This record gives sequence, structure tokens and C-alpha cells, in this order.
Amino acid sequence: MSVSDFMATDLVTVTPDTPIFDAVDLMKHHDIHRLPVLENGQLVGLITEGIIQEAMPSKATSLSVYEVNYLLNKTTVRDVMIKNVATIAPDALLEDAIALMRTKNIGVLPVVEGSDLKGIITNNDIFDAFLKITGYNNGGTRVTIQIAEDQKGILANIAKLLADNDFSIATIVVNRVNGATIIEIQVESPAVTTIRQALETAGYTVINAVLTNQ
Repeated sequence: MSVSDFMATDLVTVTPDTPIFDAVDLMKHHDIHRLPVLENGQLVGLITEGIIQEAMPSKATSLSVYEVNYLLNKTTVRDVMIKNVATIAPDALLEDAIALMRTKNIGVLPVVEGSDLKGIITNNDIFDAFLKITGYNNGGTRVTIQIAEDQKGILANIAKLLADNDFSIATIVVNRVNGATIIEIQVESPAVTTIRQALETAGYTVINAVLTNQ
């Protein structure tokens, strides 16, 4: 899975000269929390709700309401935007985006190809991607199997067993935990008990079998 599979491409942007109040109105109108800043079609910055909040005068200020509003009316996106913006390419792995977000402790990455802004990916997009990859929203049964040691052809054997019992697999995720191999399978059927019994009868250790989102 690449970044381009999950990035948002219907973008709302501002220019550096956009007044802060206008940027706030755009965020509220489109129910978004950050805006890429473009100048001559090129990405030059990023502005977020948090940055705008930090730019607001403190409640402890001695300025009057009129003075505060005057200052804010004079403030533009250029004055407060992030200029050194972390970006990622559309063909980068989704995991690359996650790692970069974690390293930089940020929740959004503009997606850039060459000098062109192609999209934006946020932590919410990452969450949606995880649900899609695991097949959670498809509904069905999530089965977790523990394999004590590496067994060649184990995935093929499990897939054949489920197919022989007329069950279809949506996704398979394999992980290693404390030296054991954990296999999580999303089966496209709500027959939890039947699926578990078929696997256990074949000698597999089923840790868990539960219904997912229906």
C-alpha cells in the first residue's frame, strides 16, 4: 500500500497573504484542521488550528478587544505558518508516512511529487488505512492463530482448509510476538463457532475468534 492509495486529493489551500481570519473561516466551513499554503502553485508552508491558536494573544494581555482584533486583522498566514514542512512522495510506502509522522511527532504530511502538491495524508487517513487493510469494515470473523514455530506452507494450508469449508479470506496479517508466530485472518463470514471448530479440529491453536464490524 502506498501513500497515494489513502491520501486526500480534494484539497483546500491558502496563500501566504491570506488573512488569518479567512483561514479560520475556511477550516470551519470545510471541517478541516490544517491548510497547505501555496505560492505560485508551489508548497511554501502549512498552517494548522494549533498554530493559529498559538498566534492568538493571551487572555492575560493588556490589549483591548479592539486592539486584539486590529492585530489579528493585520496578521496573515505568512506570519505564522510552518515554513520547513515535512513532506512525502505519493509512491512512498504507507509505513514510510507513519514512520515519518512518528519521528517528527506530527499528524499531517503534504504529499509532493517534484514541486507539485498532489495531496495530503493525516493520522486519520492512517487509521482508515489500517481498518481497510485489516478488512475490519467488511464485517465477518477475525481469527487469531498462534504457531509455535515456523512451518513452511502454513498460510497455504490454512487458506485451503478454510476454502474446503466454503469460507473466503479477506485479509491475512502475520506477526511475531515473543518468538511465536501470530496469524490474524479476516474471514468473510459471521460463523464464528464453525470457523473456530474447523481450525481447531485441524490442529491449529486458535487464540481468539470474534465478529468484527457488521
